[in-house]
Formats: sequence, C-alpha cells, structure tokens
Amino acid sequence: MRVNRVLLSTALVVLALMIQVSVLARLQLPGAVPDLLLLTVLGLALVYGHTAGALIGFGAGLLADIAPPADHAAGRYALVLCVIGYVAGLFKPDKGQLRSALGPMAVVVAAAVGSTLLYALVGALVGDSAARHVGLGSLLFTAALYDLLLAPFTVPLIVALARRTERDPVTENGGSGAAATKDVAAGWLSAGTGLSIGKQRGSFKARATRARVARAGRIKGVKRL
Repeated sequence: MRVNRVLLSTALVVLALMIQVSVLARLQLPGAVPDLLLLTVLGLALVYGHTAGALIGFGAGLLADIAPPADHAAGRYALVLCVIGYVAGLFKPDKGQLRSALGPMAVVVAAAVGSTLLYALVGALVGDSAARHVGLGSLLFTAALYDLLLAPFTVPLIVALARRTERDPVTENGGSGAAATKDVAAGWLSAGTGLSIGKQRGSFKARATRARVARAGRIKGVKRL
C-alpha cells in the first residue's frame, strides 16, 4: 500500500473507532451497535480493492480487539473485518465510478449480516455463546438496519476522500514520459469530441493524399499545355 493510502486509512479507522466507542456504543440502541468501523472498511475497500481492503480490515479489527472496552479474544474481529474487507474489495467498481447507490447499499447490508454471522461463528468456535442469549435474529436485523441508515452519511464521504489519494492516471497506469501523456490526452480528446485519435489521423492522411493528387493533376495539366 502506498503511503498516502496508509495515512488516510489509519486516520479514518482511528476516527471511526473513537466515534463508535465514545458515541454510538453509548446510545443504548436495542440489538446491535451501529458499526461505523465496518462502514469505513467498506468505503476504503470499494476504492482500493480487495488486497488493500483485507489489510485495512485486519488492522481496523485488531485495533478494535485491543481497544477498551473490548471483552472478546484479540484477533476475533480482526479476522471478521479482514474477510469482509477482502470480499467488499472484489466489488470495486470499474474505473472507480459508482453508477448507482443500489450496489453499495447491497454491499453494506451483506457486510452487516455477514460480519455478524462470522463474528458469532468465531465466537462459537472459541466458546463464546453471547449471541445465543441476545438472539442472533435480532442482531442480524438491527445490524443491517443501523448500518444501512448510517451508510449514506459515511460511505460516500469515505469514498470521496479515498479517491483523492489516488495518483494521476499517468502514473497509475504505469506509464511515463510522452507516451503515457499521449495516451491520456488521447483518452480525453476522444471522450470530449466523440472521435478517436486513430480516426483523426486516418482522416488527416486521406486529406493529405487527396491534396497531393490534386496538386499533381494541376502540375500535369500545366505541362500538357
């Protein structure tokens, strides 16, 4: 991961964890707690991809595991967010453009349900049966509902901030010098005018050929006179 990605991800994860522990967890809402940390991982994964999403999810989950008032085994939530970040990164939109809000909202609901189920499964494996006493069905419903209500106010902002850390298309595509600049310029020109550079070159060549033929005809006519 690049330095700008690491810095932004760290700042957003720490801020999200502070808000979740100091504000959201104290609201005493029925069922689950709104998971701002999960939404942060989702927003970053949708921009950076599955590899970065897995790394960010693992780091965010591990920070949540050791931050007070954590009452579960360290590494439990790190595993959950690592898997969620990887899977969410697989749904990274082409060229970073979100065509509608339905896709990200579906990802949020699936992540809220999946993270709750995976957290309960890992807890069952280590002997934690708290989900049984609270009610898994209630946790799933409230987790999806709270995260879905919170997502429109957080995920778009996180996605916008993450896009600002991306490099220029010239360096992002691995190009350098005049060749990369020409490719980018060609893309902008073809997008703005609706014509491709190849067609323009072909048109210029055809015009030049016709002009040479016309000049040759005029010169031959003069000689014949």
